[in-house]
Amino acid sequence: MPLDFTAIDFETANSSPASACSVGLVRVRDGEVVAQTGWLIRPPAGHDEFNMWNTKIHGIHPHDVAGAATWAQQLDRLCTFAGDDVLVAHNAGFDLKVLTTSSQVAGFAAPPYRSLCSLAVARKTYELESYRLPVAAAAAGFGEFAHHDALADARACAQIVIDAARRAKADDVDALGAALGVRLTEPELQRAVA
Repeated sequence: MPLDFTAIDFETANSSPASACSVGLVRVRDGEVVAQTGWLIRPPAGHDEFNMWNTKIHGIHPHDVAGAATWAQQLDRLCTFAGDDVLVAHNAGFDLKVLTTSSQVAGFAAPPYRSLCSLAVARKTYELESYRLPVAAAAAGFGEFAHHDALADARACAQIVIDAARRAKADDVDALGAALGVRLTEPELQRAVA
C-alpha cells in the first residue's frame, strides 16, 4: 500500500471540543501532497463564545465566522475530502475529539476514522528539546509557516509523517506505526474516549 492519508487540523473558539471554527485538510497520496483545502466554521449555539485566549492564538473572531456554514452544513464536505483515509493530526486526540464532539452536538454519528498522531511519530523519529508542531515540522524540513492557521498546521503535520515514513522506510501509515511503535487509533476507541 502507498503512503496515503489526510492530515487534519482544527482551531476552536473556546475550550469546548464542539467549538470548531476552522479546519485545514491536506491529502497525501504515495507520500506527496496532492490536494489541500480549509475553511471557517460557525460554531453551534452554546459553543459559539470566542475565548480571548483562543482568538489570540489563531486570530479568528466571531465576525469572521458569522457568515460561515455550520458543522452540520460542512460535515459532508469534510468527509468527502478525507474519504476513507487515516486522519493524521499533531496531538490527534484533540482533533479527533473535535471531530467526534462537533458531529454529536450537530446530531450526527461520529465519522469512523482511524487516526495517527504526528506528535507521537515525531517523538519516535527526532531528538528534539520540544515536539511542538513548528519545531517538529522544522526537523522534517518544513520551514516557517503560519502556526495556528488550520491549513498551514495540517500541511506541517503531513510533512512530519512523510519525512518519518521516508526515514523509517515505511510504505504506508500502518507500516510507519509498526516501525515506530506508534499505535493507530481505531474509531471505536475514539468514541470510548469522547
